[in-house]
Amino acid sequence: MRILIIEDEPDMRQLLSERMQMEQFITDSCSDGLSAYEYFKMVEYDVVIMDVMLPSMDGFTLLKKIRREGITTPVLLLTAMSEPDDIVRGLDAGADDYLIKPFDFNVLLARMRALMRRSVGVHDDMYTCGDLRLYVKEQKVFRGADEIRLSGKEFQILLFMIRNQNIVLTRDQIQSNVWSTDGGRDSNVVDVYIRYLRRKIDDDYEVKLIQTIRGVGYRLLWTE
Repeated sequence: MRILIIEDEPDMRQLLSERMQMEQFITDSCSDGLSAYEYFKMVEYDVVIMDVMLPSMDGFTLLKKIRREGITTPVLLLTAMSEPDDIVRGLDAGADDYLIKPFDFNVLLARMRALMRRSVGVHDDMYTCGDLRLYVKEQKVFRGADEIRLSGKEFQILLFMIRNQNIVLTRDQIQSNVWSTDGGRDSNVVDVYIRYLRRKIDDDYEVKLIQTIRGVGYRLLWTE
């Protein structure tokens, strides 16, 4: 699962990032509203943890902006603003949950899990592309009657592609949605993992699902 932390206080941002990584989340972070808006447009997140009092664009304004643009990513506001009017304002702006600082980390994790369950319910637990089936919660993949065993990264790439099937995805889009944006760039890593996926979900089957769009990237498409 991939999360975005939007927090302008460096120590809190680092603490949240480290704790989330210990829980095996892929974690991106930023410190201001305008940067956060670019992250929302660039990457599909499972949950976003966001402070309200941010430089360049406050959390309430950012929430209203992304909701107007149809971005439905679950957002948990994590803030010291504890007045009932603040909570109402945040929820009315489009937040899915509201947690007041100081907070218990286990409570934060529990609320994140609840948001993820709701999000999976919206998108459905199973995605299909022809005879390919991907189950999100169980992290299982089948091609026809055959179960396909994938590594964690292979599953994340396939999940991103099947959520965006029939759409041409650039290498940068795939990499940004599977690897942490501060984890460095390797121009070859996406091609390597696409080869791994092809061996597992395409090589033994007549209909090939992964298409190479020369000079651009890849697309998952059922052509039969």
